[in-house]
Amino acid sequence: MNDYFYSIILSMLPIAELRGGIPYALYNGIHPVIAYIMCCLANILAFPIVYFFMGFFHDIFNKMAWYSNLFEKIVIRTRGKVGEKIEKWGFWGLMIFVMVPLPVTGAYTGSFAAWIFGIEKRKGFLAVTCGVLIAGLIVTAIFLSGEGLFSFLLKKV
Repeated sequence: MNDYFYSIILSMLPIAELRGGIPYALYNGIHPVIAYIMCCLANILAFPIVYFFMGFFHDIFNKMAWYSNLFEKIVIRTRGKVGEKIEKWGFWGLMIFVMVPLPVTGAYTGSFAAWIFGIEKRKGFLAVTCGVLIAGLIVTAIFLSGEGLFSFLLKKV
């Protein structure tokens, strides 16, 4: 049961997200469908976490200089990474940004970008959810393909 718990926690962490949760689950023998579903659901929780934090705590913390400076740096970085895509493509740009399983392109950054750019909450949630589901398929397929190739090569040796 610990492997399920660790997979969920990894999928909820801003750094690892699906790129950590799904491979961990699959490596530890969790069925691919179960790993995909539980890790994607855990990663989708990033959206309400980000929106709750930004909606509730941002106004309180923004009065503190250290938070305001840090927030400004993060906003500048996020706008640099996704601003053009979101302004040009809107919903689709956000979804594509979230679905690419690379570092700093996941549900947390996508949710934060949706909040920064004022995308309606429902559209933002749908874009992030679709992006997470597609990213989950990509990560699962890459892991299973690599695992199959690796086991094939070991049999040849």
